[in-house]
Parts: sequence; structure tokens; C-alpha cells
Amino acid sequence: MGLLGGLYAIWLREVKRALRDRGQLIGGVSRPLLWVLIMGIGLNPYFRGEVYGEVQFVVPYTYLQFIFPAVIVLNIMYTSVQSAVSLIWDRQFGFLREVLVSPMPRSLVLLGKILGGSTVAMLHGCLVLALARFADVTLSWFDVLQALGLMFLLSFALTSFGVIIANRIRTFEGFGVFSNAVILPLYFTSSSVFPLDPALTRAQTRVVYPEWLVTLVEINPVTYANDALRGVLLNFNQFDPRLGPVVLVVLALVFFAIALWEFRKA
Repeated sequence: MGLLGGLYAIWLREVKRALRDRGQLIGGVSRPLLWVLIMGIGLNPYFRGEVYGEVQFVVPYTYLQFIFPAVIVLNIMYTSVQSAVSLIWDRQFGFLREVLVSPMPRSLVLLGKILGGSTVAMLHGCLVLALARFADVTLSWFDVLQALGLMFLLSFALTSFGVIIANRIRTFEGFGVFSNAVILPLYFTSSSVFPLDPALTRAQTRVVYPEWLVTLVEINPVTYANDALRGVLLNFNQFDPRLGPVVLVVLALVFFAIALWEFRKA
């Protein structure tokens, strides 16, 4: 019970610190509004093509609907990775040293920090999910529960990834620059803002799109997070629907294992 109390205390500290950060809250609200209101609505008329004289959507959804799950992923990505900056803060101001000399195992200390960051990232993802009606996405309670499960797996995996970065980069400035250099390429090469036509075969796709771009999309794990959420929220998948949850579980386990191994060495 003492260990669980310590785990809860570390989790609560991470959540409270993030909720008191007005800049993070403003970013969590403004980012989805920017993407949904401006990108989603502004590009919606261009997200279609003419087939035999009739205007049809490239996929059976509007651009606002198509991009909606990807905006959830974007909000989670930024919040998850940036939440790991608290590790640098704690290291520089001595709090981490005080926690590590306590009877709590390092694995529980790390788990508490990652669960705290994951909780905050999920809350930021829910800020976007609340805009579902505006994006004309109809959800049942079962859809919401499935989406929350996928969002937690993604949040946990990316928060663990952020901890890995924070273990290697010891300054706030370096962490911010490097994390943005990682987040944006991962996001834009995850089929977040453009679809790979599911009606095409793999060979045809590599003819229509540049082969290097298709390869980047296919090897990017965030692609399958986007696809899994689209499958739940829109009932639309570009890949095998079983791939998304499997990739997220594997990412969460692998990144946590690496983060724990490096955290124990620190």
C-alpha cells in the first residue's frame, strides 16, 4: 500500500503541475481549433476529385472528418513528449535525487511519471474528441471507450519516448528543439493530412505517390495510430484494422522498457 501511495503521489504531482501550466492548456485548446477550424474547413473543398463529370470525395468522408482523428493524435503527441520535460526539471532542481533515495523502486518512480504524462495527454486528446459533433462525426459510447483505450496506449508509448529523449538531452532548450524535430516529421509522414487511396493496390500506390513517401508512411508507427482511430471514429481503415492496436501495444511496451533501462542507469 505504501508503494501504491508513492505511485499515486508521483502521478498526482505530474497531473497537477501540467494543469497549472497555462501555456500548455492554451496550446492544448488552440492547436485543435487551428487544425479543425482552419485546416479542416479551409481544405475541405479541395479534398475531392471529378470522376466521369461527377464530383466525388477521394475517400467517403469530408476532409474535416478525415483529419479529425489525426488532430487527436497531434494533440497527444505534443503533450506526451513535452510532458517528459519535467524529468529535466526534476533533475536540475534536485527533486529527482530526493525521490530516487526513497524506498520506492525506480521502476515505480518512472511508471508514476509516465502515467501522469499519459493522463494529461489523454485529457488534451479529449479536448479534440469533444469537437466530434462539430466535425460531423457521430459516436456511440462504445466508440468513445474504444477511442479512449487507443489514446491511452498512444499517450503511454509517446510519454515513454519523451522520457528516452529527456534521458539523453539534459537541457530545456535542446529538448524542445529535438522533440519538435521528431514530432513534426512523424506526424506529417503518418498519412495524417493526406490519404493513401485504399482502393489501390500496394504496387499502384507506389506509382501514384512517390515511392519514398509511401515507404515512410508504411514504416511510421504513428500511421497505424491514426488508422486505428479512424477505424473507431469513422469506420474507415487504410490498412489492416488489426495492425493499429498491435503496433500501439508493442510501442508502449518497447518504449517503456527502453526508458526504464536508461532511467536505471541514470
